[in-house]
Amino acid sequence: MSRTARVERITKETKVLVEIDLDGTGTAEISTGVGFYDHMLHQIARHGGYDLTVRTVGDLEIDAHHTMEDTALALGAAFDQALGDKAGIRRYGSATVPMDEVLVRAAVDLSGRPYVVHDEPTLAPYIGPVYPTSMTRHIWESFGQAARITLHVDVLRAARPGGNPDAHHVVEAQFKAVSRALREATAVDPKAAGAIPSTKGAL
Repeated sequence: MSRTARVERITKETKVLVEIDLDGTGTAEISTGVGFYDHMLHQIARHGGYDLTVRTVGDLEIDAHHTMEDTALALGAAFDQALGDKAGIRRYGSATVPMDEVLVRAAVDLSGRPYVVHDEPTLAPYIGPVYPTSMTRHIWESFGQAARITLHVDVLRAARPGGNPDAHHVVEAQFKAVSRALREATAVDPKAAGAIPSTKGAL
């Protein structure tokens, strides 16, 4: 069964197209107008093993908020759509990812119940000229809400001797950890025999 989705989200502030194949090979075509965000969405494709297309045109003349938020909402909706009734999947996934001095743990439950817990240290306000680091939490909240998942993201270590946390490493390690956790959770479970992984019979 094909586990693909196409989601278009159009508002007065943004126009977003997301296409995803959960059984892809990690290829990506990403364009949001926010360079570092594009780089992070590439992590989801590569480390999740998904084929992913994201095209966003947003009101960047105001700031990056609407562009990043609406992209995350459309991406979450695409995950939810591609998973269908979630029969035969593993449902749970977790990953701990190091990136130099940073260590991040992510855990996911494709529960049908949106709930996000996010913990990171205070970071420099921007990565590159456009990506506001305050948006990372909101990206996960928006994605989790639209995908209808429970998501925990914890930065376990980020200190550099004599310096502040490297914001690039902290955020990128989060995206890699979440991608790896999603890869495990969305994988087909050979022991499930097509059953929905819940005693309720529905997710």
